[in-house]
Amino acid sequence: MEEKHWIDYMVAIGSIATPILVLVLTAVGWKARSSVERRIELENKLRDDRIEIYNQILEPFVILLMSDAAWKSDKRNKNKDKNEIATNKMLTLEYRRLGFKLSLMAPDPVVKAYNDLMQYLYSMEETQADKKKSFLTDMLKLLGTFLVEIRKSMGNEATKLDHWDMCEWWMSDARKLKSVTCA
Repeated sequence: MEEKHWIDYMVAIGSIATPILVLVLTAVGWKARSSVERRIELENKLRDDRIEIYNQILEPFVILLMSDAAWKSDKRNKNKDKNEIATNKMLTLEYRRLGFKLSLMAPDPVVKAYNDLMQYLYSMEETQADKKKSFLTDMLKLLGTFLVEIRKSMGNEATKLDHWDMCEWWMSDARKLKSVTCA
């Protein structure tokens, strides 16, 4: 009778352990893959919801900052004060609900930028006399920062744009204002 060598034992253990190891690794891989797929699916769903919320949250600011000529060119806006319309939108229960949705669904930097913007607007009445000159630049900085954070949350995390860059496309004298405030 032949004597068993340690190598024979190792081969026997290996032949049993290999299928078990393959099974365990397959299960771990499947679990990781399904977790990643679920996260991507959830992120895609959240992205659609975020876009809708961002659009509605930004609407009063779009109205406030559009030119009077652009506002009056729409026949539906004839004899309507754009500042009053925008302010009234921001005071509605629906706008508050959108704020709650934003605070629950948006990434932290977006929520913080929105909070800064809204806190500035809330405190405007108290400091209106002091801040009248800097209101536009303060507002553009806060709104531009909010837009940058929205941009990052939509997948452009490595953006090099700053708050001024986010305002240039819709404000004709943004560069002039930037050069005055940054000088």
